[in-house]
Amino acid sequence: MKKITFIFLMILTSWSTFSQNSDKRERIKSLKVAFITERLALTQTEAQKFWPIYNAYETEKDNQRRLGYEKRKQISDNITEAEAKIALNDLIKFERNRENLRIDFIETLLKQNVLPAKKILQLRTTEDEFNRKMLQEYRKRHGDPHGK
Repeated sequence: MKKITFIFLMILTSWSTFSQNSDKRERIKSLKVAFITERLALTQTEAQKFWPIYNAYETEKDNQRRLGYEKRKQISDNITEAEAKIALNDLIKFERNRENLRIDFIETLLKQNVLPAKKILQLRTTEDEFNRKMLQEYRKRHGDPHGK
């Protein structure tokens, strides 16, 4: 636990030295890899199998997030009822695809024996914990009074 905290704080401290968004994204990705690897106690064999699958999943998830953002930007207050119905149907389809992406990812990990079931279950909690820590750090750095 001390090791994780130390690594996390060390990397977050150096995070402010990067000025470009792509550098920050890469740094956050590195933090996430270290955090997940340590929290799940991935063996070298598990890590070699897991990270390519996880990275492909994350890339597709990011693509879907961007697509959803673009679709939401196109919706205005002045759309007709018919256009609103089409937009809602698109939203339903988008949400199902997003859910299926996560399900397919989990099934792949399980079917290919990439990780034990217990670690697959722990993965979601670990991702959520990482995201909370990153949000807290962001709030702290940007003076948000709710950044606890």
